[in-house]
Amino acid sequence: MKLNTSLLHFSDAVDSTTGSPLPPVAQVSAFAQESAEQMEQVFAARAPGFAYTRLANPTLSTFERRMAQLEGGAGAVACASGMAAVSMALLNILRAGDEFIAASQLYGGTLSLFHDLEHLGIRARLASSSSCGDIEPLINEKTRLIFVEAISNPGLEVTDIETLAQLAHSRGLPLLVDSTTATPVLLRPLQLGANVVIHSSSKYINGSGSAISGVIVDGGRFPWDAGRWPALEPYMKIPKLAYIQRLRQDLWQNFGPCLAPQNAFLNVLGLETLGLRVERACKNALALAQALEKLPGMYAVNYPGLESSSSFDLTRRQMAGGMGGALLTFRTGSRERAFALLNQLRCAYIISNVGDVRTLAIHPASSIFHHSSPQEQQAAGVFEDLIRVSVGIEDAEDLIEDFTQAAQAARPIS
Repeated sequence: MKLNTSLLHFSDAVDSTTGSPLPPVAQVSAFAQESAEQMEQVFAARAPGFAYTRLANPTLSTFERRMAQLEGGAGAVACASGMAAVSMALLNILRAGDEFIAASQLYGGTLSLFHDLEHLGIRARLASSSSCGDIEPLINEKTRLIFVEAISNPGLEVTDIETLAQLAHSRGLPLLVDSTTATPVLLRPLQLGANVVIHSSSKYINGSGSAISGVIVDGGRFPWDAGRWPALEPYMKIPKLAYIQRLRQDLWQNFGPCLAPQNAFLNVLGLETLGLRVERACKNALALAQALEKLPGMYAVNYPGLESSSSFDLTRRQMAGGMGGALLTFRTGSRERAFALLNQLRCAYIISNVGDVRTLAIHPASSIFHHSSPQEQQAAGVFEDLIRVSVGIEDAEDLIEDFTQAAQAARPIS
C-alpha cells in the first residue's frame, strides 16, 4: 500500500470485537482480572492483558502499534508530551557520568532539558551543526549516544541522517532522531540507519492542536551492550530489543508519563489524514516562502525547499517528493517590526505550536526560547527579529495575501 492508503488500513484497522473502524477509548484507570493468579501474570508481563493505565492501556497500545508500523520499528511507547518522550528516550540509557552529543540547533525546550540533565551528572556536548564534521570531534570514551532533529526547529537545518548514522555506528553509538518536523510522511529515519525515532505527536500526527502527546519508536536493530549501557543489563535476553523492553517495563512505568487514552484516540484520528495534511502544508509553505522572498523588507527567508537554502540539495535527495516540511522563518529587521507584523496577521494565529491545520506564527526569541541564553539562541538560529511560521492547509493565495498586507502595515519608519 502507498502512504495514504496505509494510514487508513493498518493491520489492526478494524476492532476485532465490535467491527468498529476506530479503536474504543478505554477511559479507565484500571482493569479487572478473572483471578488473583491472572493479575499476577499480567503484572509480571508473563501473560497478555491490562492491569493499570499507567502500565498499559488498549487505546494507547493501538496508537503505539500504528506508530511502530508507520515508522518501521520494533515497538513504540507513547508519552504524555513530546518533552516527556525526549526525556524518557535519553534517560532510558544515560546515567551519571555519561555524555551525549547533540546539535545546537534544537527546540528551546530540549535545550532547557539538557540543563536539567546536568544536575543528574549527564552532560550534553553541543555541536555547532548536525554534520559529521562538527559531531565527530566531540566523541570520546564517555559518549553514549548522538541526538539530532531531522529538521531543526526553528533553524531548519536538515540532518543527513544516513551519513550521520554511519558515523555513529562506526563508533559503536546509537543515533536518536527527533523527527517531529519531518513526520513519517517526508522521512523514515529508521530506514536511513537511525536507531530510535521521537515525535512530539502533539504536532503533525495529531494535526488539530487538540491533544498533547509524544511517542518513542525503537528500530530494534542496534546491538546494545550491557557493559556500555548498564541499565539495559536485565533486558539483554534479546539484546536488540533491550532498549524498548527497559523503556516499557521500567523507566516509563516508574516515571509515570503515560498518555491519556482520549489523547491517544485523537492521535489515531490524526494519523488517518496525516499524509494529505502534510503534503498540502508543504506545498503552501513553499509558495509562501517564495512570495516572502519577493517582499521588500523581508530578510533571510529560510525554508529547506527554497533553492537559496543551504539544505536544498539534501532536502531533494532525502525527503519524500523533495518536500521541505511546513515550517519557515524570516527576519524583519527589528524586534519591534516582528511584533508589529505578527499583530497585523488576520489568517495566521499567534500560537506557540506547529503542525496544526491552521497557520501559526510566533516570535521564537520571546516565547519558546525565552529561557535560553543569548548564546544558545544564536547557536540555534534564533534572532530578535526572527518570525517562525507553521504553515497550515488554508488556500495558499490567502496566506500570501495575509503576510503581504501584514508586512506592508509593519513597514519600518523611514
